[in-house]
Amino acid sequence: MPSKKPEKIDLNSEYICPCRRRGRLIPITLTEAFGCDRCQQIFVVEDNGYMLEQLSTTYPYKRAWRWTGSGWNVVHPKLRESYLPIALGIIFVLVIIWLPLALRLANGSSIIAWAMVAVLLAILPAFMVWLTYRR
Repeated sequence: MPSKKPEKIDLNSEYICPCRRRGRLIPITLTEAFGCDRCQQIFVVEDNGYMLEQLSTTYPYKRAWRWTGSGWNVVHPKLRESYLPIALGIIFVLVIIWLPLALRLANGSSIIAWAMVAVLLAILPAFMVWLTYRR
């Protein structure tokens, strides 16, 4: 069984493209980068030679991979670099803490107004996440 432990990327070797299985990564002379002969993407070697990062992309986060000797493993972004936990935290605060407090303080006619404000404030982070993850 092949090892899942990352191996150092040799700048003088050819590798399979992490985006498309048919493509080959060819070293770009005098740089620490590779170019794919099929999808025309450029990849830069990072993390002291253990990580390959896609240089130009429309993806909201930098896509990166580690070489295991037989294939590429995707490197997922750290939790603090993701917008999703921030948006979920904002929604949590709005729904669990702020909405009951606002409903308790509001009188009969303003309950609907407070509820509408809470819904609008909950939609805002969801809209931000949608804008971030769309292509």
